[in-house]
Amino acid sequence: MIDYISGKLATLTPTMAVIDNQGIGYAVEISLQTYDALGGKTSATVYVQRQVNPRDSAEVDYGFATQEERDLFRQITSVSGMGAASARMVLSSLSAEELRNAILGEDVNRLKGIKGIGLKTAQRMILELKDKLVKGSGVGVDVLFQTDSGAAAEEASTALQMLGFSKPNINKAVQAILKGNPHASVEEIIKEALKRL
Repeated sequence: MIDYISGKLATLTPTMAVIDNQGIGYAVEISLQTYDALGGKTSATVYVQRQVNPRDSAEVDYGFATQEERDLFRQITSVSGMGAASARMVLSSLSAEELRNAILGEDVNRLKGIKGIGLKTAQRMILELKDKLVKGSGVGVDVLFQTDSGAAAEEASTALQMLGFSKPNINKAVQAILKGNPHASVEEIIKEALKRL
């Protein structure tokens, strides 16, 4: 199994990249996020995820500029009814942070705005991925703190831990607070969290 490929960037289009590694050209399907990240580079490292098409058993390698994007791709394809092509469309339409915020904020309309994603699929994505993102089963527990008020949330979380509250309970409380007020200050987060914990 290939984890990543490094080499000369031989070809780059909005949907595909070819990495030349010691005279062998590895073609990988990419998202627009990865296309933007690789633009203007002569050499690159792409993180690879191989997918098998259930219809014809064809193997396709998808490449990502970051491990974070690959992790999200894996999360999206774990949702029932979401294939690799749909996952690539999602990652081409939203940045990693925008996708996380849409899922954690239960923003059905944002997800529904992606080509090929209907109401039921958007709801299923939120239902199946929200807990995974919060619990950190693949993307990271600190996903909650990568919002506009990330530093405030992290500082408030540390203060609450020092007061003796458990991290899982703090994460749930802070998530709920940031959902209602994404730009809350440290003081506002702590005061509101103390009411909930």
